[in-house]
Amino acid sequence: MGPRILFTDLDGTLLDDNKEISQTNHQAIQEALAQGHKIVVSTGRPLPSAKIQIERLGLNQEGCYAITYNGGLIYDTYHQKVLYGRPIPRKFVKPLFQAALQKQLHIHTYTDTHILSCRDTEELHVYASTTLIPYEIADESLSRLTSDPYKLLVIDTCPDKLLDFQSSVLPSYQEELHSFFSTKELLEIVPVGVDKGAGVRWLCNYLHIPIEHSVAAGDAQNDISMLEAAHVGAVMCNAYPGIAEHGNYVTEHDNNHSGVAEIIRKFILQQS
Repeated sequence: MGPRILFTDLDGTLLDDNKEISQTNHQAIQEALAQGHKIVVSTGRPLPSAKIQIERLGLNQEGCYAITYNGGLIYDTYHQKVLYGRPIPRKFVKPLFQAALQKQLHIHTYTDTHILSCRDTEELHVYASTTLIPYEIADESLSRLTSDPYKLLVIDTCPDKLLDFQSSVLPSYQEELHSFFSTKELLEIVPVGVDKGAGVRWLCNYLHIPIEHSVAAGDAQNDISMLEAAHVGAVMCNAYPGIAEHGNYVTEHDNNHSGVAEIIRKFILQQS
């Protein structure tokens, strides 16, 4: 049959609500890897944050990969090698920062090692503590940004303010940039054509694995393209409303009860 490949989101999917992986999920992953299958962490997190989680979860073995920045960068976690990257041209970053700050919204981007923001905000502190990477406060010239970043993130606890920014500011960039919500408080901005689904197709092609051997697991809006791209789109039963219609399987167990292990045993191990 050949190897199969699992693309799994982290938060709300592989990880429980305490950001931990269950022993059951861990064991199922090890069984899949031992049989020669591939495991891909597919996340909106920046690469520095994803690498911390990957090390902690033991997903730096041969056969493990990561799709980060919602598809902007694909990484071989075993060989510690960037396989693919498509960043945002820097010329778009400063005007979008200015537009967000004018609307009193938190906005940040990333260097290779840090979160980069122009304002020291509570949203920044919460995000940094969640992603486990440090932040820098830059001046409004963004002179510390020395390379094109992979995504921008706008944060606010009021979804209506983010929807207003999306509808009033971002249409001017619609030919170059794509935006979507990963949660109701996080508005992601990436290049057009970048999403987790594109990452699924690229990595299957790179590894010479037929798309018919692919399985995706997710729970949120930024997982939709991945769920639709994979042959099996497994939606967590704890997923946000409306996500289930984009997959073709809904788990019996949620992220707190090893739903990913259920997916692996049903669609990866039993197919060997």
